[in-house]
Amino acid sequence: MKPSPETPAVPGKGPALLQRVAESGRKPVGFVLNGQPLTALAGDTVLTAVLTHSARLRFSEFSGEPRAGFCLMGACQDCWVWDDAGRRLRACSTVVAEGMSVRTTPPASPWGETGARP
Repeated sequence: MKPSPETPAVPGKGPALLQRVAESGRKPVGFVLNGQPLTALAGDTVLTAVLTHSARLRFSEFSGEPRAGFCLMGACQDCWVWDDAGRRLRACSTVVAEGMSVRTTPPASPWGETGARP
């Protein structure tokens, strides 16, 4: 059964997409992904931090297929994640910070399920 687009990234479910092979001596940085505390390394982007724990970043809102970023330089909008305040962040160009909390599914819209303004 294919997961729905609302299913957030679940660290520890299956192999991580990225395996760290170098630069493992940097300072650990704690962050929270979809409510689960995790650790990244200082200087990691949010995308790197997520993909060292999970096989995907999010699901496409159009096809429902898993996504893990596309251009990796902040131009394509494929790696959007959200902070606790509901602000969108580009995971590929945002550096993870101590205590940062991100979610891979959009917050509920104040205009209802479709997000369309009345």
